[in-house]
Amino acid sequence: MYPDHTPQRAVEVHHPTPIPPPVVHSAPVVPVQPGTVPTVASVVLPDGRVVTGYAIDAVRPEPVTAKPAVSRTAVNVALGGVGFLAVCGGLLLLTSFIAALTAFIGQLIILAAVVFGGWITVQVLGPSGHKGGTTVNIRRAVFKRNHFHG
Repeated sequence: MYPDHTPQRAVEVHHPTPIPPPVVHSAPVVPVQPGTVPTVASVVLPDGRVVTGYAIDAVRPEPVTAKPAVSRTAVNVALGGVGFLAVCGGLLLLTSFIAALTAFIGQLIILAAVVFGGWITVQVLGPSGHKGGTTVNIRRAVFKRNHFHG
């Protein structure tokens, strides 16, 4: 296993200590007799056979405890509170909507003023070249008219 030129080493072998299994004490099974002996019922089947057995009582659910009645005043107060909160929320939304609409209309007015003002500025300060428009020079028109220039 080891090459010839390496010294031999002692190998320690560790064996695990077994853990004892837990001690289980089983309780003796004691049959319990019912408080009362149930009655035996026999049923005759249509083919003539007789089946005998114990009658089993149906399991009855526990009676439902009656819930305490809720006072009409408490219901009215609760509904009034819900209605009040709904109205307050609606008024808050309406107020916010009106404020937003007012701001929007103000922005539209400012936009229209800027666009219209820009258009007027371009018309006034724009190039004075005549592009397809009719320009009337009164002195020439009068001169042309008097000398019959058409």
